[in-house]
Amino acid sequence: MKIDLNSLSLKELKDLQSQVAKAISGYEDRRKREALAELEEKAKAMGFSLAELTGVTAGRKRSPSMPKYANPANKDDTWSGRGRKPRWFSEALAKGKKPESMAI
Repeated sequence: MKIDLNSLSLKELKDLQSQVAKAISGYEDRRKREALAELEEKAKAMGFSLAELTGVTAGRKRSPSMPKYANPANKDDTWSGRGRKPRWFSEALAKGKKPESMAI
């Protein structure tokens, strides 16, 4: 397959570039999946799982964190203290409340 790049417009060249990048990415992903399947098959034949041999787990399971603070206006509205502060918490702090006074 021979393409005359000099005869293509800028838009056509950029489209071609995008198609090539997608094709390369797809090829690499396919090769990785094939290699992983081959390694898993080899490990299974030897009586192990690939995760056992590499020490890698599929993912970290996190249990939901327990709430630490409750909204003074609505006790059902809680916050664990992780992540972004809820608006009610920030507003209460701005009004002079202490975090300990909103603790559960």
